[in-house]
Amino acid sequence: MSDEHPVTGEPAALAPATETLFQPGRTCWCVARAERVAVMVDSAEYFARLEEALRQAQSSILIVGWDFDGRIRLRHDASPEESPPLGPLLRDLAARRPDLQVRVLVWSVATLHGPGAALPLLFGAEWESHPRVELRLDTHHPLYAAHHQKLVCIDDRIAFSGGIDLTVGRWDTPAHTAGDPLRTNPDGELYPPVHDLQMAVDGEAAARIGAIARERWRAATGEVLAPVRGAAPVWPRDLAPLFTDMPVAIARTMPLQGDEPSVEEAAALTAASLAAARKTLYLEAQYLTADFVADALAAHLTAEDGPEIVVVITRRSHNFTERVAMGTPRDRVLRRLRAIDRFGRLLVAYPVVPGADGEECEIEVHAKLVIVDDGFLRIGSSNLNNRSVALDTECDLAVEARTPEERRAILSLRDRLAAEHLGVAPEVLAEAAERDGLIAAIRRHMGGPRSLRVCEVPEEEGLLDPLVSSELLDPERPFGTG
Repeated sequence: MSDEHPVTGEPAALAPATETLFQPGRTCWCVARAERVAVMVDSAEYFARLEEALRQAQSSILIVGWDFDGRIRLRHDASPEESPPLGPLLRDLAARRPDLQVRVLVWSVATLHGPGAALPLLFGAEWESHPRVELRLDTHHPLYAAHHQKLVCIDDRIAFSGGIDLTVGRWDTPAHTAGDPLRTNPDGELYPPVHDLQMAVDGEAAARIGAIARERWRAATGEVLAPVRGAAPVWPRDLAPLFTDMPVAIARTMPLQGDEPSVEEAAALTAASLAAARKTLYLEAQYLTADFVADALAAHLTAEDGPEIVVVITRRSHNFTERVAMGTPRDRVLRRLRAIDRFGRLLVAYPVVPGADGEECEIEVHAKLVIVDDGFLRIGSSNLNNRSVALDTECDLAVEARTPEERRAILSLRDRLAAEHLGVAPEVLAEAAERDGLIAAIRRHMGGPRSLRVCEVPEEEGLLDPLVSSELLDPERPFGTG
């Protein structure tokens, strides 16, 4: 194995701490100031705040996503008349505001691979018939690549980015109650609990994310959209910011395609942040297969004074294909990390809640989160898998703490998330973590009906292990590009 990170080209050993991880052109596209930065935990909060922001739109709503289903409702605390499904809501907003343009761009292969309804994406739905509402399919991607960003930009004044798609099977509350009748798709199917995160920014940061969304629209459709100028501020009334007056790093992934160069800022930022950890790494991840991530975690675990590492992860793959592509390689990474964890600084666990039938109900972790010590927070669309390095199209947002208040805000988010999974009060977990360390605090509160369970993997390689090739099923780059 090489002594260098495949993403950063730097030594795999612990990198020295630097003043900032944000290096435009390398670990991010730009650093833009946000007047407010908020983090929404689980989709019920995001969807409700998003609807409030959509209703403030005057000129432009631009949605760019991996999947989209206009049948979903954003709020379940209001009647369908007060809060109609997303598609009709967008149509009604356009009808009431003569200057409002609504554009939705969806990954073309979502019609086959996404969970939403395919026919409305292919042939249109009634809500799309308004002349200022347009839905287009994005075919501008290499073979086997996905457009994976989850962006909403409103009037260039507020932007949302993270792991949450505007499609079926995403809405949930922090309670993650098994059998919650509100967690039902438009076809009446109940789906399992799902945990996710989304970030909201305004100010210059929102305008920059708008530029990313417009460029994606241009690449997919050929239409050049002008920035929105002079719009009124947009911010949901009940959305409390985690930070104010905050520089935000925007990091992208875009694959090599024709004359378009490969952009690998998001993976470079993740690699740099992992290497910079000194006390704790807290990760929430759907997948854990990326070679550079495994190397960074291994370097920490073999160091005598490395950080504690907590990974909250989805336990089960959805189907056989995902098990082969992501589940089996994930188990291989975990076996490797556990074999070298001689100081006991690794905890990989999955969240559960009590099931309606007396059995445990596992929560799907769809979040893409990195928290480093009390100084770095990254939320975005990038998974910790190889294909998020330079194959899929991604967008991540990150902040670095500059003041004691901002450090406390990052720790409060970390403790809130871990406490949610354990079913305890955040202040209880925070006190224990400050006193005994994060892993000891989590272990002290594990074991209840709502809790984290250690993610066990087979000691011996399974039948599929010798057959699985990451280069084929989870490649870093488009085929044929090296």
